[in-house]
Amino acid sequence: MPEIKTQDFSAASVAAIADPKLRRALDRVASGFEVARLARVADATPEVWDAWRQEAREIKAHTIEHLDHYLDLLHTTVTAAGGHLHFAKDAGQANEIVAHIARTRNVKVATKSKSMVSEELALNPVLESMGVEVWETDLGEYIIQLAEETPSHLVAPALHKSKEDVAELFTEKLGIPYDEDIYHMATTAREVLRDKFMEADLGISGANFVVAETGTLVIITNEGNGRLCTSAPRIHIGITGMEKVIPSMQDLSIFLRLLPQSATGQRITSYVSMTTGPRRSDDEDGPEEFHLILVDNGRSKMLADPALREALYCIRCGACLNICPVYARIGGHAYGWVYPGPIGAVVSPMLVGLKQAKELPQASSLCGACREVCPIKIDIPRMLLDLRKKTAE
Repeated sequence: MPEIKTQDFSAASVAAIADPKLRRALDRVASGFEVARLARVADATPEVWDAWRQEAREIKAHTIEHLDHYLDLLHTTVTAAGGHLHFAKDAGQANEIVAHIARTRNVKVATKSKSMVSEELALNPVLESMGVEVWETDLGEYIIQLAEETPSHLVAPALHKSKEDVAELFTEKLGIPYDEDIYHMATTAREVLRDKFMEADLGISGANFVVAETGTLVIITNEGNGRLCTSAPRIHIGITGMEKVIPSMQDLSIFLRLLPQSATGQRITSYVSMTTGPRRSDDEDGPEEFHLILVDNGRSKMLADPALREALYCIRCGACLNICPVYARIGGHAYGWVYPGPIGAVVSPMLVGLKQAKELPQASSLCGACREVCPIKIDIPRMLLDLRKKTAE
């Protein structure tokens, strides 16, 4: 796993609060997401919005309660579609599965679509140690890869960077003239990454959802990189947590409505990509091999704890970060690991150990705003109180 700095939360928070550049970035971006989300709630009407949330919550609760059944069904459907389903108990096992595939297929270049779980596993250094070139292709992820940093937000990984920061970074790392024009910087990144898409032997993606009845991996993005990562290379590996499974395509529809509207205030994202196995004999494109890796890495502990199981309902929209008064002042890096914000203060202690992350459950005023904006109605304040109790015991 990546370096864990959750024990440094207090000191990191003090430093973050004193950083005026970070504060400006947080005020500009996170608050904009929340304004847009409220507009979508108003469009739907609060009553309809609440009904959508309740429907999504019931689907997630049912799935997590019967997760063994849906994982077994998923194994059947992925295999029937010509794919390979792998279960990884921890980060080491997940990384070894990917490394074995890359080694035995003589992979030289890998492109990646955005994946928080691959950050959790610290997958990139494993592949790079084997001599594989690894390229993050989401623009935000590409920026922080160049900066040798970690994501600071669940959906906007480079939220903490200003356009001036990125211009300086591109000048330093890519050797181009300093240019603050956002369009020009995006064009530069596209030109660099386009060649890598064509060179890649392996495409690695996360998954927003995995549909058990069809064995389908679903990715929701605003950039075309996700579709290129999953269709251009000869091998596609999807890596995600086991909690991302949902029962059916019919169930998927409510999440396709809620996730983008809760995350960025968009009615729908630019791309919804669905992958079901490798390409068929009559397909013109698509991967020759498809592998799906479902990661446990501590999730079974949450599943076994009735007080904390609800954290597995999370769809990683980031709405709780955008509304949180603590995150608004310290950003994501102060939390010291992959998952920041209110939901991170619940998830991280369960995945890295409560002893090492005992300060995170205290990182909340318990105002309840996170619960009110969550599209799945997750009661984060209640779980934070439970973790505080466990810490005291």
